[in-house]
Amino acid sequence: YSSTADRFIDAVRQMEGGYSMLAMTRTKLIAARDPTGIRPLVMGELDGKPVFCSETCALDIIGAKYVRDVENGEVIICETQPDGSVSVDARKAGNGQPERLCLFEYVYFARPDSVVGGRSVYVARKNMGINLAKEAPVDADVVVPVPDGGTPAALGYAQQSGIPFEYGIIRNHYVGRTFIEPTQQIRALGVKLKHSANRAMIDGKRVVLVDDSVVRGTTSLKIVQMIRDAGAKEVHLRVASPMIYYPDFYGIDTPDRDKLLANQYEDLAAMCKYIGCDSLEFLSINGLYRAVGGEDRNDARPQFTDHYFTGDYPTRLLDKDGEAVGRKVSLLASNG
Repeated sequence: YSSTADRFIDAVRQMEGGYSMLAMTRTKLIAARDPTGIRPLVMGELDGKPVFCSETCALDIIGAKYVRDVENGEVIICETQPDGSVSVDARKAGNGQPERLCLFEYVYFARPDSVVGGRSVYVARKNMGINLAKEAPVDADVVVPVPDGGTPAALGYAQQSGIPFEYGIIRNHYVGRTFIEPTQQIRALGVKLKHSANRAMIDGKRVVLVDDSVVRGTTSLKIVQMIRDAGAKEVHLRVASPMIYYPDFYGIDTPDRDKLLANQYEDLAAMCKYIGCDSLEFLSINGLYRAVGGEDRNDARPQFTDHYFTGDYPTRLLDKDGEAVGRKVSLLASNG
């Protein structure tokens, strides 16, 4: 290799998975995004120098100017010159495969004030709620979000349905995300600490409860009971994403497949009974695609990474692939 940058580019070509990364030497800052573009990465400018972050909201916070998204499979080498200036050299390390940005960035991971892949996360989430109201209407008195993730979708649901929107749940912002906590007992306690019912907006009413996603069902179960305890006549749960059947292997700590709610019950009615709501509906995969990109899913060449819902992983999973395991066993046997 002639340079550190060349070694980095070769490494990116060999690594399979979803990632955005930065590496630093004494004179260089190297940014790279995986060839499939599963994880986002943006380039900004602060005081005439390049900066990188995963979301545009970080640029806003530090007062940097957005320059552009780093492309899938792109490596950008920023090098300090003797005169103090910084050169920027962008190279492609991918094989020309199309970008498949992770849909869960829009559903859950990204902040609503970010722009990811040229699309407002807030607008995408509101569109999810609009499409959900079209697909799964219900007679009710009030639309209540599960904050904070469900708020934009609940606004969209209320706008489309004409049902008033109210903050029927108050969130404690000093408690973190519950679905990645290590034990069920801690997750259940986290739900109680994280949310409390606003009884004045719930008592005696038919409530449409809107959440961004359901993973294990821990939060949904506790919140539905909390809404009932606050006096709701009916609780109708509407989820602004499809059912999650498959875990993630690209850096997100999601549970094993058998721990996912959608795999624990044979149908929607059984899930509804477990959660304790009067009705339960999820956004369709095409409803999600239209909310984010404006078009239905192209089953032959999906526009986004959507394995959580479809099982269509965009890269090989060597630790889960039976063929790969077989090859490893054969190699071990021959070496023995």
